[in-house]
Amino acid sequence: MEQRRRSGREGPRRGRGGVSDRSIYERALGEGFQDLHPKIQRRFGFDSDDDVAAVGRGEMRYVRNGGLVVYPFLLVGATHNTMFPEENTAVPFEVRNYAYVDAYGRETVSWLRRFRMPRERRFDAAMIYSEDRDCIVDYLGTRHHLAVDIDLSVSDEGGVHIRSGDQRLYAFGRGVDFPMFLSARADVHEWYDEDAETFRIHVDVRNDVVGLIFEYEGSFDVEWVDCDTVPEKHRSVSPTRGE
Repeated sequence: MEQRRRSGREGPRRGRGGVSDRSIYERALGEGFQDLHPKIQRRFGFDSDDDVAAVGRGEMRYVRNGGLVVYPFLLVGATHNTMFPEENTAVPFEVRNYAYVDAYGRETVSWLRRFRMPRERRFDAAMIYSEDRDCIVDYLGTRHHLAVDIDLSVSDEGGVHIRSGDQRLYAFGRGVDFPMFLSARADVHEWYDEDAETFRIHVDVRNDVVGLIFEYEGSFDVEWVDCDTVPEKHRSVSPTRGE
C-alpha cells in the first residue's frame, strides 16, 4: 500500500540563515522519506546547503493532451511556460532542479523542464514548503499566477507520488481560491527503475468536467553538477508569492 505523507512539523534542523537543512520533500514526508528508493532519496533530498544541481536528460515516450476542448487553455499555458498544445512521441526531455533560498527566506527547489516538440517548450515551476499550509506549495510558470498545494506520498515502487490539492489564482495583487471543478488536477509519479537503471516519470493532468488535459510519460538519467549559486537566467522562476 502507498505510504501517505507525514507532517513536516517535527522540529526541522536549521542550516544557514535559520533555514531548515532538510529538503522540502523530506520535511513534507517526515519519517516516510526513508521509505523512498535511495536514488529517489538523493534526487529529492538535496537543499541549498549542498551546492549541487540535478540535471535530468532523457526521452518522453509521448506527450499528449485532451484535444480541441482544452486547446485554448493550453495555448494560454504555453505563454506562461506551463502546459502547451503540441503532441508528439519520442520527445527529447530535460529537467533541471536547483535548490536555493528565495527572497522570502524559504528553501526553494526550481523545476525547469524542456520538451523538444520539435519546437522547444518549457514547463517551469518552483516549490517551497509552507509552514502555514503545512505542505509543499507549487508555484507554476514564470509569473506564478497559480499556487497549488501538493500532497506527497511514497509509492509502492519507492517513488514519489504527487497529487495536486487546493489551488489559488493570483490576479491584480490578490489571491483567490480557485474552484476545484474548474481546476486542473495533477497526478505525478516519479520512481527509479532498477532493471533499466533509469528514472521514470508519468504525469497526468485532468479536469473533473472535460477529462484529460495534459499527459506525458518517459524516462531520464540524472547528472549531478556543482552549483554554488543559482544561475541568473533561472532567477525568473524564484517564487514571487509569499504563502
